Amino acid sequence: MVLEVDPVDVSFFDYQLPPELIAQFPVRRRDQSRLLVLDRAGAGTKHLRFGEVADYFRAGDALVVNNTKVFKARLLGRRPSGGKVEVFLVRRLDGEQELWDALVTPSRRVKVGEDVLFGDRRRAVLARDAGRGHWEVRFSSATARREIIAGFGHVPLPPYISRDDQPSDIRRYQTVFADAGRVGAVAAPTAGFHFTRPLLDRLKRLGVTVVELTLHVGPGTFKPITSRDIDDHIVDPEFAELSSEAASTLNRIRADGGRVFAVGTTSVRTLESAAVSGERVEPFTGEVDLYIKPGHEFRIVDHLLTNFHLPKSSLLVLVSAFAGREKILAAYREAIAREYRFYSYGDAMLIL
Repeated sequence: MVLEVDPVDVSFFDYQLPPELIAQFPVRRRDQSRLLVLDRAGAGTKHLRFGEVADYFRAGDALVVNNTKVFKARLLGRRPSGGKVEVFLVRRLDGEQELWDALVTPSRRVKVGEDVLFGDRRRAVLARDAGRGHWEVRFSSATARREIIAGFGHVPLPPYISRDDQPSDIRRYQTVFADAGRVGAVAAPTAGFHFTRPLLDRLKRLGVTVVELTLHVGPGTFKPITSRDIDDHIVDPEFAELSSEAASTLNRIRADGGRVFAVGTTSVRTLESAAVSGERVEPFTGEVDLYIKPGHEFRIVDHLLTNFHLPKSSLLVLVSAFAGREKILAAYREAIAREYRFYSYGDAMLIL
């Protein structure tokens, strides 16, 4: 189904958010977040607690979640001269050589070949300036890199959370289905924050199949659209994987009439990237750079669970493609009026 095609000027995807509605901490219980339910068919909105989301599922449906795990990607070190340096690991470039793509701050003051020191002994080397703040950073060994992350790494909280990370963020800036074997995200798939193990168990008892995929979320998820025309924006590639087992399960569920509930924009982008003929998916492993804009024909995703997104962002454009720009912005205005909590640690939407 092709939804309405909205103007492509980025100003059409803007809204005003009072700063006090940006959630700085999560709610005490994950499933006690608020849930705004938006029906694309025009039945208006409802306002619930997230734990009530189970009422919208039926036997035979699929809940698709991103099982990536966030690691402490912000490494706080120092230059040999004593100045502070932040190395924000983005992704591994060469596993054998322990070469990583990283954002280095302050980028203009450091130089190629310089050591970044962590404590008395551990260090990384700035191997190459890749431009735009990106550097290739080399660790002496995998053991050294793990020791640096364990001792000097910080939870990579988003830039709109105006506080230092705390020990509780190690657990809460992570979904309950994050897989220890799937470490690689430097930003969390935050729509999954609201699920608890008891809620997942309840869905399974209803006959819902939980399907896992992986997309390692990168810092580009926070990159605003700076071009006037949204078509000129480029979405940074991110590693994703849909296993053969997950693809087979989804194809069977769809063939049997089940519906696909995608948890988060990362799941949507992975599923729609895997779409092939008809309404089927194929397994794949590789980078995903799909930019979903109004006019996109959604072939796999029936319903979307998501958080509230930044103005002028590719994520807001994606949910606008799914539900229609006017409906999304009207729902956001309603959420603001009702003082919903926004962004990563904020409340959720279910778009039917």
